[in-house]
Amino acid sequence: MANKEFKVPPVAFPTAGNPAAAVPNLQQRRVPTPPFQPNSGIPFMSFDIGSAAASTSSGAIYTGPAVGGGSASFDDEEPLLDELGIHPDQIWSKIRSVLNPFRVNHAVHKDSDLSGPILLYMAFCLFQLLAGKIQFGVILGWIVVSSIFLYVVFNMLAGRTGNLDLHTCTSVVGYCMLPVVIYSALSLFLPVDGVIRLSVAAVFVLWAMRASTGLVVSLADGGDEHRGLIAYASFLIYTLFSLLVIF
Repeated sequence: MANKEFKVPPVAFPTAGNPAAAVPNLQQRRVPTPPFQPNSGIPFMSFDIGSAAASTSSGAIYTGPAVGGGSASFDDEEPLLDELGIHPDQIWSKIRSVLNPFRVNHAVHKDSDLSGPILLYMAFCLFQLLAGKIQFGVILGWIVVSSIFLYVVFNMLAGRTGNLDLHTCTSVVGYCMLPVVIYSALSLFLPVDGVIRLSVAAVFVLWAMRASTGLVVSLADGGDEHRGLIAYASFLIYTLFSLLVIF
């Protein structure tokens, strides 16, 4: 059997002839290539720390729009309570005017609001909750019905000359609930059954009735002619609220 010979091309090694000539070639192969930079203008997109530091030091950092030169600032903004229509000074003035039933300052109640009545409503519900009575919906419903009742009664009595709107009625009924709220707080320390509890309730109901009657008569035209009927309607309203505290 004849032997076959395969022709193999000679392999030339560069280090065989001149070893010093291969050293630059080896160093050239080991030089790392720069990383891929999709956008060289953005430093944080680069993985090269050195190039990012150089680009950051060379360019200015964006710090947001400059305040001034005609632009608005937060110092010029109104307080949040004023934007919502809540004025604590007016609320305190109205509450303080109800504290004296014999000299109610009706001038501060001309600008009616619902912030104070909501505050007194929450206080009333809280004291009832401390007494073990969950009556949030009941109290809110009675306030709405009482405001509509007083509005209808007065406008039926005054006729065409009646200028008392429903918003003012709701504000008056809400602010004059202050005596009932105080009574609900005191009832936590009074005996459950007895004449003392009923006597204290009668005093606070008369207090609320007098304050409410004085405000309605002062704020509406022609109310002085029907003071007795307005006082009777107010007496019924705050008697119902006192019954929630008693029972």
